[in-house]
Amino acid sequence: MKRIWQILAATLALTMPAMAQADFDTKAKFAILMDEDSGTVIFQKDADLPMEPASMAKLMTVAVVFNEIRSGRLGMADQFFVSEHAWRTGGAASGGSTMFAELNSQISVENLIRSVIIQSGNDAAIILAEGIAGSETSFAAMMNELGEEIGLADSHFTNPTGLPDPDMYVTARDLADLARYLIREFPEYYHYFSEPEMEWNGIKQPNRNSLVELGIGVDGLKTGHTEAAGYGSVISTDEGGRRLVAVLHGLTSMAQRTEEGRKLITWGARAFERVAAYPEGAVVAYANVYGGASPSVGLVGEGEVALYLPRGSRKCLNAQVNYVGPLTPPVMAGDQIAELQVFCDDKLVQTAPLYAAETVQEGDIVRKATDALKQLALGWL
Repeated sequence: MKRIWQILAATLALTMPAMAQADFDTKAKFAILMDEDSGTVIFQKDADLPMEPASMAKLMTVAVVFNEIRSGRLGMADQFFVSEHAWRTGGAASGGSTMFAELNSQISVENLIRSVIIQSGNDAAIILAEGIAGSETSFAAMMNELGEEIGLADSHFTNPTGLPDPDMYVTARDLADLARYLIREFPEYYHYFSEPEMEWNGIKQPNRNSLVELGIGVDGLKTGHTEAAGYGSVISTDEGGRRLVAVLHGLTSMAQRTEEGRKLITWGARAFERVAAYPEGAVVAYANVYGGASPSVGLVGEGEVALYLPRGSRKCLNAQVNYVGPLTPPVMAGDQIAELQVFCDDKLVQTAPLYAAETVQEGDIVRKATDALKQLALGWL
């Protein structure tokens, strides 16, 4: 590991402009700022700690619905029935975010999606869940199944609304990855997130994401609030020549949520310049494989590995590759096995996942014996 760190740092120093300090902080308890295309983390604050998702859980609800539409099992024009449970739990009488759906009426899937995204309608989310899976519980199982497929390892969903439940939790990182999934997989539906308002049952409501209307390029995605968790949001912009995704949570008011979101996304869009560190497929470093047909495996990024250099700051650069090793075969091409970490003055400013460039199968008896002797004599570097 020490040798990999040294080689990587030297390579970066030779090929890249110097990294400048990313000096930023936020009042949010949890936060992350991520490049949508590469997954590179530009800023993070307790991004892997569990938190109550509030209505930001509805992003997973929408993801399940979009997958059902893509599979052909559901259509935008399909009509779903408004049950008494949906009406009482998520309707006007509940005191929460609502579509004001009428009991025993029927509403199209498209209008339910629009309500979930624009109005954060709890009744709309429950109607979709019941229409697709028969109950909130069954729908939550679909949410968790899709979450596992996406790779949301630190999140668990128990309902489609985000209403408080001690068994439901997410992380800021998982929400950012979920937002990236929606943007990447369903571009044809992304316009719903930036619609300024929606009217239903004679009641017009603005988009609850107030940043959409500020003229700063924000075009999504979702806000959330509960008394226990505070105020949060998942936001995105393509200002500055690239798309960014930000998550903030644990703020004390809607006004603070708006201001902290504006500050973070604007800083990310304007304070950095993008520099390509490694082209797609280029090996960033190597990880040792104990007993493999090859003694090591190349590590590559998800596409191009890019660094985002803060403008006009003093020079600094340090980088390392972290992984739990040595690896044991088989190591499959495409497996995420390491993380590139970029530091400035010992402060972590960026991370990017690294993947196995090729498959390494189990080695023969000679290779295993050689590796065993190396470990005994030298320890494993």
